[in-house]
Formats: sequence, structure tokens, C-alpha cells
Amino acid sequence: MSGPRFPKQGHARVIIASVVLAVGWLSLLNAPLAHSAELLTPQHVAKMRGVTSVAMSPDGSRIAYTLSVPRDLKSEDNGAAWQELHVIGADGLSHPYVTGKVNISDVQWTPDGTGISFLAKRGDEENKALYVIPIAGGEARKVLQHGADIASYLWSTDGRTIAFLAVEPTPKAKKDAEKKGFNQEVLEEDKRFVRVWLHDVQEPDTVSRSLDLPGSASELHFSPDGKRLALALAPTPLIDDDYMRRKVHVVDVQTGSIVARLDNPGKLGTIEFSPDGANLALIAGADAHDPAAGRLMVASANGGPLRDLLPDLAGQVSDIAWRDPQTITILVDQGVWSYIESIPLDAPALPILVPPQPSASPVASVGQPEEQAVYSSISLSRDGRSAAFTGQSWRHPTEVYRRGPEDKQPRRLTDNNPWLADMRLAPQEVVRYRARDGLELEGILIRPLDEKPGQKYPLILTVHGGPESHYRNGWMTGYSNPGQVAAARGFAVFYPNYRGSTGRGVAFSKMGQGDPAGKEFDDYVDAVDHFIATGLVDSAKVGITGGSYGGYASAWGATYYSDRFAASVMAFGIADMASKIGTTDIPNEEISVHALRPVWENWQSALERSPIYYADRSRTPTLILHGKDDPRVNPGQSRELYRHLKLRGHAPVRLVLYPGEGHGNSKAAARLDYNLRMLQWMEHYLKGPGGEPPPYELDYK
Repeated sequence: MSGPRFPKQGHARVIIASVVLAVGWLSLLNAPLAHSAELLTPQHVAKMRGVTSVAMSPDGSRIAYTLSVPRDLKSEDNGAAWQELHVIGADGLSHPYVTGKVNISDVQWTPDGTGISFLAKRGDEENKALYVIPIAGGEARKVLQHGADIASYLWSTDGRTIAFLAVEPTPKAKKDAEKKGFNQEVLEEDKRFVRVWLHDVQEPDTVSRSLDLPGSASELHFSPDGKRLALALAPTPLIDDDYMRRKVHVVDVQTGSIVARLDNPGKLGTIEFSPDGANLALIAGADAHDPAAGRLMVASANGGPLRDLLPDLAGQVSDIAWRDPQTITILVDQGVWSYIESIPLDAPALPILVPPQPSASPVASVGQPEEQAVYSSISLSRDGRSAAFTGQSWRHPTEVYRRGPEDKQPRRLTDNNPWLADMRLAPQEVVRYRARDGLELEGILIRPLDEKPGQKYPLILTVHGGPESHYRNGWMTGYSNPGQVAAARGFAVFYPNYRGSTGRGVAFSKMGQGDPAGKEFDDYVDAVDHFIATGLVDSAKVGITGGSYGGYASAWGATYYSDRFAASVMAFGIADMASKIGTTDIPNEEISVHALRPVWENWQSALERSPIYYADRSRTPTLILHGKDDPRVNPGQSRELYRHLKLRGHAPVRLVLYPGEGHGNSKAAARLDYNLRMLQWMEHYLKGPGGEPPPYELDYK
């Protein structure tokens, strides 16, 4: 492996700067920015834009990208952010192509590079269709419509065929019955399979042809000659099977027959044909118990064994693209940083193209470069010499970056939030500390704005979900992340990458398996003790928050560890490990990569790792937030915790449910409400009067 390994144990901090937000109410959306404009507020968070995907043109001269634009609650109905299409031209400037009240997805270049294709539902259309807009300008034209949403698609290299994924159309008889009120749901049995369809572009009026394949399809890729498709098949359309049982298949386009299978272990990520069609590269789990797909594997496109090209990688491969038939460009997450590297199939690894941030020595602190970005996706030109990336830094959310043949580093090309340049920034650091058993851990600390030496501050510990996830040293501001808002109001905020996180290799990500609420939860408390020992944090003013598995941590902090936390905001988290597996849509994933055994083998153990079991200990004021339609963590988990804490009556508790929201909030109003309630709760109990809860009604006017 090339690229740095995780540093040896010791304490170090890599000091950088970050952004600042200030708490405010929705009324600020209508208020002019006065002298406080230098501080980031919810007014700014509510309008913050971010790039969601990039696509490099075949000749490397242009980049198409999608831009997420939050709805303006002053003038628009509530809903999720709009997704616009923009293009960075050969002149290096960004040009709007399809903007406004639109939802653009799956942006690709036509094979000849003269147009940009995308999926959208426009006008009165019932389903997402495929459109193409000329790069020279003009109106987008519809090139393909189906009886159901087109989920994804791909052009053949010659542009003659479009392969696409869509669920089986609903039979007319079923539609008619639903109109008469027969809209019952049969749990897990009435899911429609995702099928592979082929459309002849030269004969647009012909009916698209479906391939009869054994399973529900995803990850669709044409071979360069257009004669084969590489795809993933899961035995059923259930999300649990999509997570755990997808296998790579190679299919003959003409006959629809399967010509090769790859026995990829565990979870599966991206699949890519090599430019000569001889090999397949994929991102996969190391085995069935690997929490995340993060290994770079290659096999012959004719089938055969998979080869892990970086078996000792102490990181996680997050995206891949073939540079040429013998070289793969990879994006790697390592620790809190990312780097880009080229990996030859049969030779020692090439020099790193974009090196990660140099590791600090055990006693040193290193200033953050002006634009040290962390990246999240790659798109290459046809010759592999030019690349587009999505990237973010401590200064800004995700933007477009480009690296051409003449560039040593990627260059940032877009600035979708120019007003951020006027914001005052709070310090942000990468902090390394030791857990009680000696394991070195790291995370990201946002210090209080205008911190005074020797003064102790309240701390909000923010725990990521998964736990197969990790924090990267980039933009740390979002509706569910209190960091910069809290920093502007005198809080310190820490984001720990505890054992079980990704970004440090398979072995590290497995450290918390079979031990929920065990050592990985102790890692949070050890982080708090680290900051108490440095003199930064007031031990009596520590809060905890997070969503999903981070919500589990927040519930555990409010119950088992109640003596350590003065406030908790639990979001769509787990409260009862015994009932969780019976109410989630990913029970097999829970057994294979989290618990490592079925709950019925030891009910008592599951109960003793449940926050509700320790409800009587709780003296921590707890705010619980949950989407009413969450399939992953059933909202009943939040109801259980609320009821157990309410019945004990030892501390204030409040439950807020969001109708129409799932595992996390997507709509503008629900996001803002979440943000305001979280900050209000922390400020009331860590800085304010405490006691009875703050008013449950927010003054949106």
C-alpha cells in the first residue's frame, strides 16, 4: 500500500480554522443582516447550497454538475431541496442549464459529448424520464419514458443503446383496485423487483426490452464494446438484501444470458469495466462481516477469483475510475482526510496524486493549508488525463474541483455560497487522544468562538451514525450538526471517530462488533475526559447528540452514563436492542455486521445493552427527535425511551415526531425545526436556567 498509515499512539492536534454559526429563529429569514452578519446563523444554514455530483465531459473540457438549492420558506412550499443542472464550460466559468423548481438526477454526457442527459419528472409527468440537453444550448428533449420511474441508466459507447433500471410496472388491475381503496400493504411481499431494460435509441418508438434476470438489479455498467453489461443482483428488492446479498453478474446484451459471476464477499459498492473490457474493478467488503464496502478488488470480466489490490490498506476506498486498461484511480478516506492515488494492476503503486494531510508528530501542531480539501467522488475524461471531483473544506460545503494534466493539485472551480467569505471563522482542530485501554483515537474539535485562555466551556459531543461511518475534516455544518452554531454561542463541539468507525481499515471498523454500548461508547466518555483534563471543558456542562447509531449513543449517555451528561438530544436512535431487530428493515445486516449473533441467543444481553434498561438512572434532560415514517429505526424506539423516562419522572423529556420524514429529515421546515430545537435544548440546559423544559412551541413568525 502507498499512502500513510495511521500515526503511532500519542497526543497531537492539527489546528485548522472552521466556520461559525449563531442560533436564531425562523423570523431571521425575513430580517436584514446587521452587524451580526459576520456570524453564520440559521438564516444562512437554511439557504446553504452544495454540489451533489460531477460528470467530466469525454474530452475533458467541461464539467456538468448538480447543485442542491434549499427551498426558500418565505416564498415556496415546504419540501426537499431542488436539484439544478449547471455546466462549467471550456471558458472555465459556470453556466446554469436547468434551474429553478427542478429535481435533476443521474447526470451523464452523451457518448459524442454534444449533450448532457439527466433524469427528471417535468410538468405533469407521473414518472421520471430521460432527457438530453445540447451543450450548445437550447431546450432539453425527452428521449425515453417508461411506465415507472427510471431509477438509473447508461449509454452504450456508440450511443445506440440505453440500458436502464426501473421497477416492474404496476399492473392496471392493481391500479384500478387502489383507486377504489384497496391500497393495503403486504409487508415485504408486495415489493416490486428492479429490472434491467434496453432501449434502441435509433428506434425510439419501439417498446423497451426487459432482461429476464434472477433478482433485483442495481449498479449497471456497459462494457466498452457494448456487448455486455456488468450489474449487481440481489435475491429480492428488500433493502436488507441490497445491503448484504448483492452479487456481481456479467450479462450478454443480445441474449440476456448470464456469462460470468463474481463471488464478491459482503457489501458491494461501485463496479467499473476496464477501458479494454478485460477486467472489472469493484469496491466491496473484505468478508461478510465487514461493516462497509471499502476494499479495491479486481477480477476478469469473464469470471474468476477476486483479487484485493490493497489488502493492508488502513483506510477505505470510496470511489474508483479507470485511468487506462492497466491503472485505476482511487479515492481513499484515511482518518479524517482523503487522498487520490493511481493503482496499477500488476506493478507497485504509483506516487500519490493528491496526498493526504501530513500526519502531525506526537508533540506537534500543524497549521491547516488554505484549501486542504477532502473529496467524495471522481469523474475522469475518456483519456484519463483530466478529473473532476466533489470536494469540501473547512471554508465551504461541497464544490466542484478539477485536476488537469497541467495541475499538481485539484483546483476549486465553483463558489456557490460566496457570502461565506464574509463570515467570521471559529478554530477547528484534529485532536488525537487515548482511550482508557490505550487505543489511539481521533476526532474533530470546534473550539468556542473568541475563546478566552483559562476559561472552561460547555461541550457538545456529536456522535456519527452507522457505526460504519466517520467524520472527515471538512465542512462540519448541517441541520443536525450543532458545531458551528454552538461555537458562535460559546460551546466547544467534538466529533469523535470512535472504534468501529470507517477510514482506518477493516480491523478497526470491526472493533465494536458484538459489543454494543461497550468499549466504543467508553471512547466517547474518554474524549470528554481528555478535554476536561486539558482545561477546555466544564465537566458539569457536557451534552451529547447524534442520529441513528449516534442516537443510540445519545440515549446511552442519557441513561447508563447519565452522571456524565447534563443534556441529551437523541435523533432517530435505538432505545431497545431486544425489539430493534424485529422492527428494522435491515435485520440481517444487524446480525452479520453489528451484533454478530441473533438476539434470541441471549435476550438478557440485548436488554442490558438497551438504554431503556437504565431509564431509572437518568437525571439527564432528554430531547428525542424522530421521523414518523422511518423504516430503519422504527419510531417506536423513540416512543419507548420517551415513555420509560416519562414514567420515572427523574428528568425532563420531550419527544418530537416529524410526519412524512424517514431516517433523517429531508424537508426544509423539518430540518430547521430540528436544528432550532437541538440548539435550544443544549443552550437551555448547558448555559441557561435548566429546570423545566423550554417552551415546546417555536415562534416561526
